[in-house]
Formats: sequence, structure tokens, C-alpha cells
Amino acid sequence: MITFNVAGMTCGGCAQAVTNAVHRLDPAASVEIDLGAKKVSVTSAASPDRLQKAIAEAGYPASR
Repeated sequence: MITFNVAGMTCGGCAQAVTNAVHRLDPAASVEIDLGAKKVSVTSAASPDRLQKAIAEAGYPASR
């Protein structure tokens, strides 16, 4: 499991956009979102760098 700090996530729509971005990269990924902490935990076969880039391209800068 890889955890990212994701700036700018404030609502369920944001969480869905991030989840969709990860699932476009890896449809089998497991995504857990903690809006309060602005954290996204992902279990995926995709590399952390690719996941981070996908989240950022959805409009949500991510860092580890």
C-alpha cells in the first residue's frame, strides 16, 4: 500500500476524481481516501510514480 498526501481534496467529488484517476491507470487498484487528513492510500500493481502522476493530472498534487 502506498500513501499519498493530496492537496486540494475537500469533498466527495474530489475523492471520486482521484479514485477515477487511479482506476484509469489500474482498474483493479484498491483506493482508500481520508478527506480529513487529505490522504489517499492505494494498493496497485502500478508504480508509485505513475500513480502520483495520474493523481496530479486529475488536478490534485500528490506527494509521498
